[in-house]
Amino acid sequence: MAVAAELGDVLEYLEDPVLGIEGMSRVHAETGVPLATNMCVTRIEHLRPAVAADAVQIVLSDHHYWGGLLRTRELAATCEAFGLGVSMHSNSHLGVSLAAMTHVGSTIRRLDYACDTHYPWNREDDVVRRGALEIVDGAVAVPDGPGLGVEIDEERVAALHRRYLAAGRTVRDDGGYMRRVDPGFSDVLPRY
Repeated sequence: MAVAAELGDVLEYLEDPVLGIEGMSRVHAETGVPLATNMCVTRIEHLRPAVAADAVQIVLSDHHYWGGLLRTRELAATCEAFGLGVSMHSNSHLGVSLAAMTHVGSTIRRLDYACDTHYPWNREDDVVRRGALEIVDGAVAVPDGPGLGVEIDEERVAALHRRYLAAGRTVRDDGGYMRRVDPGFSDVLPRY
């Protein structure tokens, strides 16, 4: 609460300062700072209780998690109907994902909050040829070439594939971290 009180006038929002809708509701009631989540609203059916509790003001969408570009647009429209803001959450994505995120973001009517990207930290590993995705003054221009408007560096794809094979990881567990906090957590993707 002290961080929210001290930084409330500086922040656009706080992202998931606590777990769960009930905890988020308490933080918002005590601080008035807008709260964003990609942790406690993870299905469409979570929206109504989050709104009723005034727990979430911004949903952080992720086109990978929510089912693609069309589903992300549908989520944004649903959030707008509920009076919620929308932004976009990022994971450690490369340029193809950032291009997709940029394209879908350009079609969301009320994308009123800054979107998150880890792209600058992953750029050295990128498979997209340089120049198509440049962050200038905090924004990425929507590429306008074929497909997502980016060109793939096939040599870089091959190098990353060799790195993947050498790592020996064959199973991905995105829910493992959450299960340490909440053993009952299920990382089933949302369905419409």
